[in-house]
Amino acid sequence: MQLRIPGPTPCPPESLQAQGKQMINHRGEEFSSLLNSITDKMKKVFQTKEDVLLLTCSGTGGMEAAIVNTLSPGDKVLSTSVGVFGDRFAEIASQYGANVVRLGGEWGKPVDLEALKKALKADNSITAILTTHNETSTGITNDIKEISTLAGEFDKLLLVDSVSGLSCIDLPVDEWQCDVVISASQKGWMVPPGLAMVSVNEKAWQAYAKAKMPRYYMDFGKAKDYLEKGQNPWTPAISLCYSLDATLDLILKEGLKNVFARHARVAQIARDGIKSLGLSLFAQEDHASNTVTAVKPPDNIDVTGLIKLLREEHGVILAGGQKNLSGKIFRIGHLGMVYEKDIEEVIEALDKALSKVKS
Repeated sequence: MQLRIPGPTPCPPESLQAQGKQMINHRGEEFSSLLNSITDKMKKVFQTKEDVLLLTCSGTGGMEAAIVNTLSPGDKVLSTSVGVFGDRFAEIASQYGANVVRLGGEWGKPVDLEALKKALKADNSITAILTTHNETSTGITNDIKEISTLAGEFDKLLLVDSVSGLSCIDLPVDEWQCDVVISASQKGWMVPPGLAMVSVNEKAWQAYAKAKMPRYYMDFGKAKDYLEKGQNPWTPAISLCYSLDATLDLILKEGLKNVFARHARVAQIARDGIKSLGLSLFAQEDHASNTVTAVKPPDNIDVTGLIKLLREEHGVILAGGQKNLSGKIFRIGHLGMVYEKDIEEVIEALDKALSKVKS
């Protein structure tokens, strides 16, 4: 089967084999060595010298952790949402009592930088910006470098959801001065679901010291204190840690620049292939993601039927649209363990299946 959804992604043999190791004492020297190894390698992928914390939760858990560790109820935050996951970030902040100002954009297009600058200039009481690096629901990659520049210009905390971006698309966390960045194991890290990775810089720690939102399990301070002892504050997903240690070796052996270049090549094959079949990209092409391609077929194509046919007759598993895009688009995930031939096979299968689902 070709699992080509935006996550969970296929796991390489090294990842699967590592999970089969026997359990160890999570308060002992073996786990301490493992966690220190993982942390050092994660910092290289995040391109940061600041803190990187490993949390046992989903990517959404990492997003919630970013909110509750840096904000207080009543804080005004600016949400730059251009899709489902941007909306989710805003919803989490709102649930915890933040005053969320929504800077919504058209789905399929990136964050409007001029509108962002205008919003920041108009309201100095905004304390933080919530943004999405790679919007999985629409196949858009936002310009985090420029968003970060604006955050710095107006002295705002920047919280970045890079769940489906980091480790596949260049995001130099320190260079771009991103205060908190979240990613998750089941995407480009090639590990099963269950781990979130979060980078926290000094500005974020200053915000942490003043933050009043309730937190316990997701407390960055506890995670940092225990990391200094080579531990997690709570029972970690040991098997997933074994797996992550193995896949980090694969990523670093290939080299970050090579990983980014491979994802760019594969994404271009996906986009070119889609257009060659007479289909349209949903995302604005100059900001199209290198990890997920969203496709808008003609109205005479039954999207649900197409996805079903691809799975049953060709062994290709694609994702549908989410929320108001359900039944209107489909998405091809190409992140993590993915190569040119994989996407070429997807395009071939699509070519064969399309004629059978036209109404």
